[in-house]
Amino acid sequence: MFCYSCGTEIKLASRRPARGDTCPKCAAYLHCCRNCRFYDEKAHHQCREPQAEFVPDKAMGNFCDYFEAAPQRVTDKSAARAAEARKKLEELFKKNP
Repeated sequence: MFCYSCGTEIKLASRRPARGDTCPKCAAYLHCCRNCRFYDEKAHHQCREPQAEFVPDKAMGNFCDYFEAAPQRVTDKSAARAAEARKKLEELFKKNP
């Protein structure tokens, strides 16, 4: 699995991370919504698993029984979209000499 926060690859010995396990590089929780394959910013409660209970802080370690490590690196798509939009606005309002 990969840490959602810093992108570090985490080697786990064929088990799910425990609630308190953290990334050795950035200390972010590993068993959290942001590292789960069901995490989706656009889904209800930001989770595609319909039976999962609501978790208010998606970056905190939790006890969700439906947690499955995301199969690839998790990227912050909203931050990338915001940066792209900001760049387009700057270009739009850029004054030509």
